Order: sequence, then structure tokens, then C-alpha cells
Amino acid sequence: MQGQGLRDRASEFSDLGAVIVGASFDSVEEQKKFADEHDFLFPLISDPERKIGELYGAARPADDPAVAFPLRISFLISPEGLIAAIWNQDSITDFQTHGDEVLSAIRSQS
Repeated sequence: MQGQGLRDRASEFSDLGAVIVGASFDSVEEQKKFADEHDFLFPLISDPERKIGELYGAARPADDPAVAFPLRISFLISPEGLIAAIWNQDSITDFQTHGDEVLSAIRSQS
């Protein structure tokens, strides 16, 4: 799972001054249960109305059988609020090593 690879490297993100934030279309209650089950200590944004998902291109088309689930996408957002890198579900080849890729991108931005 994408979030676990990031969770496992959370201290390294923190050391670089980076903040991990997750988001999904789940309710706050579902997010809390999910975070507790997976030991996620970083914030999870509840987006049941899909507004954030739409803005970031994570919402699937209405005719997609998996429309209830957002696309798996990671964004590296600079301190200035600009998107510095994007990983979509096709470019994330291994969710466990995804954290390494993101950390490498953060280091290259410094």
C-alpha cells in the first residue's frame, strides 16, 4: 500500500522538513479507522464530496467501475505551494519503495 511505504520512512521525511498528508473519499470516521489499523500518524484528509480529488485529478470518470475509489497519486508540493513532482498509479511500480522515490525527489529539490 502506498501509504505504508511513506509511513515507514516518516522520520526521514520529517528530518527533511517534509510533511506527509493523505487523502481519500472516505468519511472522517472511516479515515480514523484506516489510520488506526495501519499506524498512520500523518494527517488524512476526508474528501467525501470529491472536491479535492477533482482538483488534483484523482477522481475517476463516472463510468469507471471503480469510481468510488480515487486514483493512487502522490504529489510533491514545494514550500511555495507549487507541485514539484507527480507520481500516478502507473508510475508507482512498488508501493513499498515509493517512499524512497519521494525522498530522493525531495533531496534533489534542496
